[in-house]
Amino acid sequence: MNSKPKKKFKTVEEYIAAFPKEIQELLESMRSIIKAAAPMAEEMISYNMPAFQLDKMLVYYAAWHSHIGFYPTASGIEEFKEDLSKYENSKGAIKFPIDKPLPASLITKIVKFRVKENLEKTNSKILAKKFREIRNK
Repeated sequence: MNSKPKKKFKTVEEYIAAFPKEIQELLESMRSIIKAAAPMAEEMISYNMPAFQLDKMLVYYAAWHSHIGFYPTASGIEEFKEDLSKYENSKGAIKFPIDKPLPASLITKIVKFRVKENLEKTNSKILAKKFREIRNK
């Protein structure tokens, strides 16, 4: 399989369709896992790869030559660094080999952590704004 196609994608369906069948199945599996863990998140293409957003960006994923990349931000990786030790990873990326099943329960835990984190940040901003409004009256 080649690296990620050079085409500019408009939809997640278009992105997934650009890959061979076995990679499409992995991408659809990743998509389903994320949707189940974050049903309120909005699906989109960002940086020319599938992504989910819930107020702010939640996670990205992409197909590469030998792996499915999963990008749950640095905090998502740091929180689960022990669980992720058997996968190649960096500050912002995790590589799941394409010749092995995706770790659905681990991906679910990471996505749910990111949902909680995003919602806490949103609530903190709303509370801070309300506090400023009350203080300035």
